[in-house]
Amino acid sequence: MNSLFSVAQIREIEQAACANLATGALMQRAGAAAARLAQELVSGPSGLLRVLVLAGPGNNGGDALDCAARLSQAGMQVSCLLLSETGLTPDADLAHKRARASAVHFIDPVAAGDPASSITSTRWHLVIDGLFGIGLTRPLHGDLLRLVHSVNHFQCPVLALDVPSGLDADTGNVVGFDAADPHAAQAIRASHTITFIGDKPGLHTGMARDYVGQVHVARLEIDSRLYKPSHLDLNTSALFARCSRQRLHYSHKLSHGNLAIIGGAPGMSGALILAARAALLAGAGRVQVFFVAPQSACPPFDPQHPELMCRPLEKEAPQQAVQVVGPGMGSSKEACIALKHALSSDAALVLDADALNLLSLESGLQQLLRSRRAANILTPHPLEAARLLGQGARGAAQVQADRIKAARELAQRYASIVILKGSGSIIANPHGHVVINPTGGPALATAGTGDVLAGLCGALLAQQWPAWEAALAACWLHGKAGDSLTLEMGGACGICASELPAQIRRELNQLLRDHPHQALR
Repeated sequence: MNSLFSVAQIREIEQAACANLATGALMQRAGAAAARLAQELVSGPSGLLRVLVLAGPGNNGGDALDCAARLSQAGMQVSCLLLSETGLTPDADLAHKRARASAVHFIDPVAAGDPASSITSTRWHLVIDGLFGIGLTRPLHGDLLRLVHSVNHFQCPVLALDVPSGLDADTGNVVGFDAADPHAAQAIRASHTITFIGDKPGLHTGMARDYVGQVHVARLEIDSRLYKPSHLDLNTSALFARCSRQRLHYSHKLSHGNLAIIGGAPGMSGALILAARAALLAGAGRVQVFFVAPQSACPPFDPQHPELMCRPLEKEAPQQAVQVVGPGMGSSKEACIALKHALSSDAALVLDADALNLLSLESGLQQLLRSRRAANILTPHPLEAARLLGQGARGAAQVQADRIKAARELAQRYASIVILKGSGSIIANPHGHVVINPTGGPALATAGTGDVLAGLCGALLAQQWPAWEAALAACWLHGKAGDSLTLEMGGACGICASELPAQIRRELNQLLRDHPHQALR
């Protein structure tokens, strides 16, 4: 199951499950699941393993206390820093009593003065974070902030329970984060997160991917009938692989699509070429490249891929071709006319970069987009998304504050499929369904990778993929290519957008091998 659930949905499922369980039963399941994973994360004789458990005052702290008792019973040297023994929930109080009855060593935060100073003198083999779970609404400060800072400098595995303390489970942002003062709010940086009942969107997008590490989901044996449709999923190949097709011998170039890519104003032809190369290597049968630049500034051909048909855009692209509009297009009169022609056509469209900026400025263009019957895919980055939403100077920050909400609003406003790019790209459709893409990383944080994504979207549309599956597959393949190059190069630094198309071809062919379908559409 790849569904993601909001905090409100998780609480509803939890409440329904607990109605038919004994007091503390669900917490004991969470503690047991955490203890099993904790034992997998450390190696060596149990009696020599030193585990630090951080327990807050709520149910997250109760999960940590139950886990601490179990690890102590397994023979580990467990120390627990419990922030407060007062105000524990009934379930957490039972877990606290079990931990006190075991060999767990409790660190007195009051006697220690500064809690951070009480844990830094020991070399830990594992830290378990049960300070705060999904209910945190205020940023950590004072002693708690210093405690988090100390944990983030430990050189051992850190296992977060449900969500790393300080992270918003809905948005993926650090609670209280302000770009103007990025060090004022922090969260636990976990190497592993075991999240309970269901997976959460805030573990997979925005800042989260720098904090959660590897995510493990423990459903705690809850009846599947208690889970309602969430309309929010994590992207996997299972969501789109059925659209992949092996190529028939009895085919020709137009069996695999006719694609027109429009952009390339003077000085920006590289963006257009990147998109075109990506489309070509992603299998589009014919790729025509139209430059809004004058003929004198239009390259006669691409020396790396002379298969690309390069020409100046004199009037409009072929009506029968899928169109990618915007890479390096600029904001000239010619660019505006080209966008208007595209929006007035019956072709499936991918709108990227300058096409989105022009769209944000003209209500007439927006109306044309909303009235189209053919498929539309928009691929904004956060600043472009903010412009499309009509937000002000801090628009990009507002988009990043709730990426899922912004993507949904864009998809509904423009009657289009939207790919909101960034860490954990968000794919949204006009009906409110959202998918978060887990592939990709910092290798993609470089100029030109968005142009490659636009070309890839266009190539899949040209090969008759449905628009929704084309967007899902393009995001997944694009990110997977970045991940593979990162692994191959030993790191993300210095990977260029021009390296992606060849790797995308490998990933796409691997997808076809893994999910063979014999007939063309």
